[in-house]
Amino acid sequence: MKFSEEQVKEIVALKESLIEQIDKHQEGIEALEKNINVLDLFLKDSSFTKASQLGIRKIEPKAEIIEKPVENSIPIKRVNDGKIIANAFVTPDQVSIVLDNEIIINADTPPFKSFFLDRIIGEMKKKDVAEAENGKIQKESVIDYIVNKNGADIREIIIKNYRQKERVNELINTAGWSLTRMLENVNK
Repeated sequence: MKFSEEQVKEIVALKESLIEQIDKHQEGIEALEKNINVLDLFLKDSSFTKASQLGIRKIEPKAEIIEKPVENSIPIKRVNDGKIIANAFVTPDQVSIVLDNEIIINADTPPFKSFFLDRIIGEMKKKDVAEAENGKIQKESVIDYIVNKNGADIREIIIKNYRQKERVNELINTAGWSLTRMLENVNK
């Protein structure tokens, strides 16, 4: 069956239109997923009250600095005062945690390696390796990470092949906790 030149042009135009619609909807889905992650973090943070927060506090008026998170990112805040210390960027393949330019933390500061890299990501990696050995996933799908540094200071942590949405929340929350503890250890 032969198509006329006009019919071929219409088919090409239809195909391009469909591709544009898919791209548009994919961007919308990704934006919705990021919003859900932000809401999950907010709900998790607001559902627990620390014992230290239950005491009566003296309220002192002070100028409030409103921090805006970077667009299309999930802000990672310091546990004790809520200051943004990093931003997480989530794609289907990886989570990138980019530290704020003002945050200077050496990669050797505890508990970065012992807790975040070895215990959190390391345990996920053990499970993935076991699943790869059992043929449930491919070896290329095992979680892995890269720590980009400026000298000895951490600038970005890239976690590849997180594979499960639940892991994203755990990675972002434990990164926030770890970075907060590291800052406390630096300031001692």
